[in-house]
Amino acid sequence: MTAFEIRKGSNMQPHNPIQHVVIIVKENHTFDNYFGTFPGVNGNATLAHAPDPPASDPSHDHAAWLHRATGAVRQQYQETDIPAYFAFARQFTLCDNYFTEIASQSEPNHLMLIAADSPIIDNASAHRTYQPQAPFSLPSLPESLAKAGLTWKSYGDPSFNYFHHITALKGSPNIVSWNQFDIDVAAGKLSNVSWVYAPSLFDEHPPFGSNAGKPTVKPGMQWTADRVNQIAKSNLWASTAIFITWDDWGGWYDHVDAPLKDTWKGGGPSPAYTNSQFTYGPRVGCIALSPYAKKGYISKAFHSHVSVVKFCETTFGLKPLNARDAASDDMSDCFDFKQTPLPPPSWSGSTPTPPTPGPKPSPKPKPKRKPRKSPKSAPRKTPKRKPAAKQKRKAKR
Repeated sequence: MTAFEIRKGSNMQPHNPIQHVVIIVKENHTFDNYFGTFPGVNGNATLAHAPDPPASDPSHDHAAWLHRATGAVRQQYQETDIPAYFAFARQFTLCDNYFTEIASQSEPNHLMLIAADSPIIDNASAHRTYQPQAPFSLPSLPESLAKAGLTWKSYGDPSFNYFHHITALKGSPNIVSWNQFDIDVAAGKLSNVSWVYAPSLFDEHPPFGSNAGKPTVKPGMQWTADRVNQIAKSNLWASTAIFITWDDWGGWYDHVDAPLKDTWKGGGPSPAYTNSQFTYGPRVGCIALSPYAKKGYISKAFHSHVSVVKFCETTFGLKPLNARDAASDDMSDCFDFKQTPLPPPSWSGSTPTPPTPGPKPSPKPKPKRKPRKSPKSAPRKTPKRKPAAKQKRKAKR
């Protein structure tokens, strides 16, 4: 049964041609850190070239955000470091006014991408007594999908997944290993909404633990490109929208200040937490890929992580989870559902995929050195071989 048939069977009308939404969430890079040098964007292209791997994992909790003016690392990657992302941005839509939801680190922002809400400002842990402990009782997009007769799945590290931090989702059989994604795509059984997370070596987070000293940026980019290519070469491409975004700022500098919407009413490790900025967090990249994404478009509209949740709600005719997503935009300026559908992305490796080439010609032989003339005897005259004959003999080697 197709997603369209499911919606039809549940008395829901499709709001656009999209039947599958894939949300690929990578780790810890601001917009300037990744896309500051992309042509035409509101970016700072003057930052120092960042190494891969970086020298350290910059602090990026809320305390670090409060001191970002002096503590943020002012470095950036360039197209040579993340060529697939630049290629996707040129072919489809890149948002340069897209913000994380929370001015802090991973978990609260991941929760926003699942539930459009977060009761925490820093990652959940037992020693952070100034905020609640997981699991959290939050209404979520997966629950809304299920109630409407639609499907969802979370693909990630089998040993850790933020979906388990939401009470109603904890232990769900829809929380599977990332390896299952390629299998499901190949079988044409992609859910209506899929959240996709890379394993630690490919999530683009600065390496730590067993990954210390290993590059993660370019391998992580390639991992993402590989997942996109699985969809691109399948029959799912025609009805799919893919969002690639980054969960939080990672301690990297971005020259655009996030607007203030909500303040944090809880406590923290210092009095400075109380009544400080809760939303929005620093700007990150977001690429929208789809047959209906605008071609070569830079979106200047304001977007945030909750905008992706709202896109799913709009697409599948779901009611808002709360006031936050009710008031959010739905990424609609990134799409034109009346345009001639775009072809799949052309990236497959270290360079954009060229047209299928014919057989390569045999390499031209290197010219042989002429024999030295002997001073004691006259040079022997030998007939010159034709180049074609040389080529033929070379090809037989």
